[in-house]
Amino acid sequence: MQSQTNLPDYLTDDFSMYLENMNSLDDPENPDLLSNYLTSLFEQLQQMPLLFNGMVDQLAMAISTKIRIDSKNLSTLELADEPSWAEIKPFVGVHADARACITEIMTHAEEDLKTAVLLIHFYNRYDATPLKAEEDEYAQVDDDESNDYDENY
Repeated sequence: MQSQTNLPDYLTDDFSMYLENMNSLDDPENPDLLSNYLTSLFEQLQQMPLLFNGMVDQLAMAISTKIRIDSKNLSTLELADEPSWAEIKPFVGVHADARACITEIMTHAEEDLKTAVLLIHFYNRYDATPLKAEEDEYAQVDDDESNDYDENY
């Protein structure tokens, strides 16, 4: 049985863009495309830590390989109402080569960083498997034996 992860309202727009970007770069014919793009984004971010200020989906992509989120414990928080960075921060680990960059972002764009971390958290828990449709009690019956239709229509 598939579990549903309900995305909080405050993340829906940014998550939609993040999901679309990640999916568009996940190419089975070119398996390194996403990895190379994420590496390139982070290199740009290291040069200018506030490069993606206001572009949370891009920030999330750039830091996605440089942070580790303890999603198991983060998911115990009530995330329906937007949490503060102080509530999220204990669940985030930063790779050594990204600490200076992430610290700069945390100092000057804490809200963007928090949202980016939450996007990554929900993306990692996202299940793209379509939910099983509920049976429609008014489903039409397709009866090919019936002559109630016009074949020339």
